[in-house]
Amino acid sequence: MQSEFRNESYTDFSKEENAQAMRAAIEKVRGELGRDYPLVVGGERVTTGQTLESVNPAKKTEVVGRFQKATEEIARRAVETAHQTFASWRNTPPAERAGLLFRVAGLLRERRHEMSAWMVHEVGKTWAEADGDTAEAIDFCDFYAREMLRYAAPPLLVKIEGEDNRLEYIPLGVGVVIPPWNFPLAIMAGMTVAVVVTGNTVVLKPSSDAPTIAYKFFEILEEAGMPPGVVNFMTGSGAEVGDMIVDHPLTRFVAFTGSKEIGLRINERAAKVHQGQLWIKRVVAEMGGKDAIIVDSGVDLDDAATGIVQAAFGFQGQKCSACSRAIIHTDVYEPMIEKIVERTAKLKLGEPTDPTTSLSAVINGKAFKTITGYIEKGQAEGGRLVAGGGSDGEQGFFIEPTVIADVKPGATIEQEEIFGPVLAVIKAQDFDEALRIANNTEYGLTGAVYSNDPDKLERARREFHVGNLYLNRKCTGALVGVHPFGGFNMSGTDSKAGGPDYLGLFMQAKVTSLKVRPGENEKQKRTAV
Repeated sequence: MQSEFRNESYTDFSKEENAQAMRAAIEKVRGELGRDYPLVVGGERVTTGQTLESVNPAKKTEVVGRFQKATEEIARRAVETAHQTFASWRNTPPAERAGLLFRVAGLLRERRHEMSAWMVHEVGKTWAEADGDTAEAIDFCDFYAREMLRYAAPPLLVKIEGEDNRLEYIPLGVGVVIPPWNFPLAIMAGMTVAVVVTGNTVVLKPSSDAPTIAYKFFEILEEAGMPPGVVNFMTGSGAEVGDMIVDHPLTRFVAFTGSKEIGLRINERAAKVHQGQLWIKRVVAEMGGKDAIIVDSGVDLDDAATGIVQAAFGFQGQKCSACSRAIIHTDVYEPMIEKIVERTAKLKLGEPTDPTTSLSAVINGKAFKTITGYIEKGQAEGGRLVAGGGSDGEQGFFIEPTVIADVKPGATIEQEEIFGPVLAVIKAQDFDEALRIANNTEYGLTGAVYSNDPDKLERARREFHVGNLYLNRKCTGALVGVHPFGGFNMSGTDSKAGGPDYLGLFMQAKVTSLKVRPGENEKQKRTAV
């Protein structure tokens, strides 16, 4: 019997032995940069001669890895291979599939700092952010393994005389997994192993900004004993191979995390039935947010300011859960701005390999240009720049943590997801107005409220329309099993990663009913004796 699930502890880098281990991992990874990586279809390594490069966003001349651009023919073969493998993998006992995940979790623990070091180089995560990402990946493997064992136990049904009725959960088929770059290990691994442990097979297409981390995880899957063809590794153009694997009639479902625009495009394409397709495709999508923290009067302003700054600027604000709006009661508006600015000024922008760095470069040149454009737009629409605003794209894509005050409800930076280190501060006359402002977006992912009034906190529970609401704490930092994660409206399809119903999204329920003749049960019992 498995032990009770426990979240993986974070590494304390103030201990010299831990810091030394991380420095060693960074040096090891640095020595492996710039290598070539293949596609993998049915266990076979495939090259095409056409490559794409993953670069370090903090040192944009540094190539992290070179990856093959898949062709439509190879993408088609990946789906067909996954379909063929499904015939055997679906019949692998749930306990064996769960065992694979437990072994993967063990290997991740052994290589924890190495996996974190790849994130430091490939996506610009600080030590703490990378370590948290790796810990979450371990959690997903452990949690979903246990969840599969729970789903495998026959649910209790209402009994009637003369029938033996059973309900079981069976896998769907081939799944396309399209993960994001911002949690390049945790979300990518979580989506992949959820699909695998439920008996499905996968075509994994990682982000072109974070393919190396995905390949390193794929190697761990193989080392843990995953059969060839259960997961097929595919890099390349979204428009070319991404559309192919989504559209393919043998694709049964798509699991996606990323922008609203791409998520809606996938959902639209998946809705079309192609020749030879026998099912309505499922789409499990998480598509971002425009998350707000409300600060009521009378609260501990230091605590609230700390929570806002941590949630706004952790990993450069490149989290779908990040606080991009601080909605402040008029009575504490100016004091809160002072405290937010004071804490923001203490953040260190720099190289992610430096353990003292608070935040580093944004992911790529396109993001750099978009985010700096939002900073200019926020000021042009009447916002008051009170912190940051500077940028440096010379060596890497560095943008200072930026706070823009006096933002009006409905302004561009108050409505659109920026996905960068930019915080819009909005004044609210009372709690009613604060809730109206918070809810007045197309998203509904995370939110938080700081208040000493129990009635207001209860109102927030009822009226703040987000999938993950936090009271008197920051709006980031969801833990697997503790805070099942996923949002409403344009934030996605209401899935809850790391929760008790997530695996059910990748299975279907089948009922079998056996007519039992009078006395047959007793006869079977005597025969057994």
